[in-house]
Amino acid sequence: MKQNPLLQLNALGQSVWLDYIRRDLLTGGRLAAMMADDGLAGVTSNPSIFEDAIARHDFYDDEIQQLLAAGADRDGLYQALTRGDVTRAADILRPLWEATRCRDGLVSLEVSPHLADDTEGTVAEAMALWRAVDRPNLMIKVPGTRAGLPAITHLIAAGVNLNVTLLFSVARYREVAEAFVAGLERRRSAGQPLAGIASVASFFISRIDTQVDAELDQRRAAQPEAVTLRGTAALACARLAYRHYQEWTGAARWQALAAAGAQPQRLLWASTSTKDPAYSDVRYVEELIAPDTVNTLPPATLEAYRDHGDPALRLEPGIAAAAQQIARLAAAGIDMDRVAEQLEREGVDKFSAAHDALLAVLAARCGGQNL
Repeated sequence: MKQNPLLQLNALGQSVWLDYIRRDLLTGGRLAAMMADDGLAGVTSNPSIFEDAIARHDFYDDEIQQLLAAGADRDGLYQALTRGDVTRAADILRPLWEATRCRDGLVSLEVSPHLADDTEGTVAEAMALWRAVDRPNLMIKVPGTRAGLPAITHLIAAGVNLNVTLLFSVARYREVAEAFVAGLERRRSAGQPLAGIASVASFFISRIDTQVDAELDQRRAAQPEAVTLRGTAALACARLAYRHYQEWTGAARWQALAAAGAQPQRLLWASTSTKDPAYSDVRYVEELIAPDTVNTLPPATLEAYRDHGDPALRLEPGIAAAAQQIARLAAAGIDMDRVAEQLEREGVDKFSAAHDALLAVLAARCGGQNL
């Protein structure tokens, strides 16, 4: 009998998390079953996921009616429903968090995307969410924007688990890793323990190829050779990011923190569903397998990989060619820094729109309050 490919990923050193959350997943035993059968080791959420779960399904109707009867307004509904799901997930995952010594068994909850350019606001909301959920295996999701960098240092120094989201470039990932290390150093200088603080840096994959491939297609007439570069950008960026991970975790600066009990901020591959039907539906799983990484999969991608995944350590062998692939893209006129800036802004805007759409639905349930 063929072994579940998802379980083989774990044996290769990669953790599989689920990029989805919904009430029936938590109350019907499905999450626990996936932990047992698929080796599922964590859960990530974002405003788009919550908007789909709460606004488009009836699993929350009874609780909404109870909250309304108790006088909840729109914001009260939002907080109760999202925090409720995350708290349930954290409780289900906690035994794994304990067994893996805080490495896995984590669930993420995002600060408002409207705070992406507000350092102080991000810190304040992150701390409020951390205290309100009050689970040690909670991860607060903060954006890896320019304003998010000092927030990362502050929150890590405060002992908050962080999922740094919306990363699209190796340059920004370098800054995020630096902010993480600086936060641990600040915490150590204050005499605070480093053990138990978990963090991941979420590098968004398929969106990079979607944008770059579209630009390459536009160059088809003038540069016929440009189309041969389709599908190379995202994987090259991921490989160069992993190379940097290896570099900073191998340096003396990090080793001093590790000796004091710190665990590294792992790279997490996000946006791993395939958008282009010309590519395999498990492309962004197969090509990104490496030790000390996380891949967070939406349900359809997870099911596809369970069905026909072929696990092997494929990420590291491609690192040597990655820089050359980025150079070829630059020669074709693709400015990867510009692409990253565009995708970061689009990501913030997308999450903000989903956040606002959910609030509008909840306001309507309140009879129009807080519209």
